[in-house]
Amino acid sequence: MANLRRLARALGAGRLAALAVVALGSLGFFAWLAVMISEPEYALLYGDLEMSDSSRIITHLEAKAVPYRLQGGGTAVLVPRDEVARTRVELAEQSIPGGGSLGYELFDANSALGTTSFVQNVNLVRALEGELARTIRSIGTVKNARVHLVMPRRELFSRDRQEPSASILLQMRGAARLEPAQVVAIQNLVASAVPGLSSDRISLVDNRGTLLSRRNDGDLDPATSGATNQERRLELQGQLARTIEQLLERVVGPNRVRAEVSVAMNFDRVNTTEERYDPDGQVVRSSRNVEQKGVNNEHDDVPPVTVANELPNAGGAAGSTTASTSSDTRNDETINYEISRKVINSVRQIGSIEKLSVAVLVDGNYVPDAANDTATYQPRSAEELEQLRALVRGAIGFDAQRGDTVDVVNMRFADVNGSAEIDTGLFFGLDKDDLFRIGKFAALSVLALLVLLLVVRPIVSRLLASVPVAGGTGQPQLVGAAGQPAALAGPAGSGPASLPPPGEDMVDLEQVEGRVKASSVKKLGDFVERHPEQALAILRTWLHAED
Repeated sequence: MANLRRLARALGAGRLAALAVVALGSLGFFAWLAVMISEPEYALLYGDLEMSDSSRIITHLEAKAVPYRLQGGGTAVLVPRDEVARTRVELAEQSIPGGGSLGYELFDANSALGTTSFVQNVNLVRALEGELARTIRSIGTVKNARVHLVMPRRELFSRDRQEPSASILLQMRGAARLEPAQVVAIQNLVASAVPGLSSDRISLVDNRGTLLSRRNDGDLDPATSGATNQERRLELQGQLARTIEQLLERVVGPNRVRAEVSVAMNFDRVNTTEERYDPDGQVVRSSRNVEQKGVNNEHDDVPPVTVANELPNAGGAAGSTTASTSSDTRNDETINYEISRKVINSVRQIGSIEKLSVAVLVDGNYVPDAANDTATYQPRSAEELEQLRALVRGAIGFDAQRGDTVDVVNMRFADVNGSAEIDTGLFFGLDKDDLFRIGKFAALSVLALLVLLLVVRPIVSRLLASVPVAGGTGQPQLVGAAGQPAALAGPAGSGPASLPPPGEDMVDLEQVEGRVKASSVKKLGDFVERHPEQALAILRTWLHAED
């Protein structure tokens, strides 16, 4: 205790306060390290949540006294890693998260007693919309979905029935977009879930306002028909490009050919009716031949009118008669001819190909070099490129009269072997989280070591540098001959000079200047050369003396 009191007096109040501050700072730092090490590691429970789902999850976590953290403006909830699985099971029991939409659990909270049929029908539509939205959100590129169903009721005594329809709004993840096949899949999914709904009466729109599919009511809007024509052109281009790549990869190898196709198409609908007559192709359709013959004999028995016939007794006179004969022949022939006629009614469907432009990029050959264990690049010959060009022409249905062009270019592809996937296999049965935890502990340990070596140790060493090292005198002293304390000559050179006590001024240069003689300076220099460590201790005492 006496030594401690002597040490405290030697250090002074200022140094003791500095040591206390350093001790408290070190204690606080190591307490923070202990908290960081003992703090549970948080893992993602759910992300990309709606605010309504986040509120329901937080309410459940607070009721279960589970610590949690919020990130992403409340869209991501983190809990301790060992609580993730159990919490997900408990939330799944309550159908959380539901994506902001309610499904058939809507009927669990409501009692059918006292509920009208209208309310039941509305709830049925809401539940069906919620279930479809959940199913659509299970697609990887879809972040959120809203489904609106129109299911009209059939009125009594009405023959006409309005067909149901649906509209779907999709919110995509980032810059992801749905493929045409995925759009058709969503249409058929919704159509199969709603009674009487056909897939052509479902409209899909993404979060950018792009119409992905449209209802087919029999009339084509010019704006929508233009979009359909563009889709057909892009689909044909992609189909031809895939056909070329699959064909040439059999020859040059996988991932060593790239094809781009540009198609010029005519989307005009043309109806043509053509009627042709062949004058040389006459055919007797019908013939008619009428022949008539007739003979006419005429006799005149009336006596002629004469004077003798008017006389008395004229009846006895012989009378005279007149006779005539005529014949008639008629021949009528009618022949009807049928001239051969050809009627051609041709309809040119929309989307006819007017021109094809194909560009094919082919990698060269790589010849292995056994000496260097590498491969040497060699370009393909002109004959081989011509054979590849012939294959492309046959694959696309090349037509020179149509103006089709095919270009096959041989160039070296960029080497992508350096960007191969990094092997993420772990060792000693440790997973990624274990390695992250070990790295965290190692980083905190290194930080603690650096604080001890670079902060605490220099400060403590600086504070303790002026502690007395000689026995009981309270000040470091020089050792002279025969072990006796040595003394330096004073400014006047008449006697030894002792160190001023702590608290007094060390040396007043203005008063001493010009008074130190050459002998004293020489003695001091000789002493420093013989006893450098003692001289250094005295200098440190002067530098750290309190005012």
